[in-house]
Amino acid sequence: MECQYGNEPQLIDLRNLVKNYKAGGGDVNVLKGINLAIGPGEFVSVMGPSGSGKSTLINMITGIDRPSGGEVLVDGEAVHGMSEDELARWRGRSIGVIFQFFQLIPTLTILENIILPMDFCGKFSARDRSRRAMQLLSRVGIPGQAHKLPSTLSGGQQQRAAIARALANDPPLLVGDEPTGNLDRHTAAEMFSLFESLREEGKTILIVTHDGELSRRTRRVIHLLDGAIEKDHANGKAGVP
Repeated sequence: MECQYGNEPQLIDLRNLVKNYKAGGGDVNVLKGINLAIGPGEFVSVMGPSGSGKSTLINMITGIDRPSGGEVLVDGEAVHGMSEDELARWRGRSIGVIFQFFQLIPTLTILENIILPMDFCGKFSARDRSRRAMQLLSRVGIPGQAHKLPSTLSGGQQQRAAIARALANDPPLLVGDEPTGNLDRHTAAEMFSLFESLREEGKTILIVTHDGELSRRTRRVIHLLDGAIEKDHANGKAGVP
């Protein structure tokens, strides 16, 4: 099945997406009937105040959490209907997730951290995995850090390693929840330049950010407020894929 929005194929297609959480004596409605389509090759940022539903939206798209209602279609797959085992396999091959605090395994070297997702999915042969990991480290500019532990790297280097890990299985979609939130402004700008180059190579990128200056470098900005899309607009010429 191919996601459609109008006549155009979509990589992300959210249909009347609802998420409720139990709190106190009743439900808290975090997402309120979200309809959203994102096409292949788009670079999209999601903004909004704390509690607006940004992270919940990302968790629905990545399958980290389940919707209370509606549909989540990513790259033609009905994510909302998958079992936990199916979700794990799908996520490994179809999506790269980048976290604010890197989430690198501290007891593994940087190289081993990047090889691990390839071991899990089996997409590349065992003999090719180390070579691919080194190519990715070169791609993000830190090949010299391959055999070091994460704790010996700067924050910017760790985030570059996390991006390389997210690219390990060559997924069509990269998703980041405040991926520059733990970085200084100069390093954050460098990360955005890396995202821009990845988009030019065909990746679809969706990030949550509080940084208005950085969001203006994305091609499209979605503003959430109280669990609904308040505004969805292109950034001038940058908004055209």
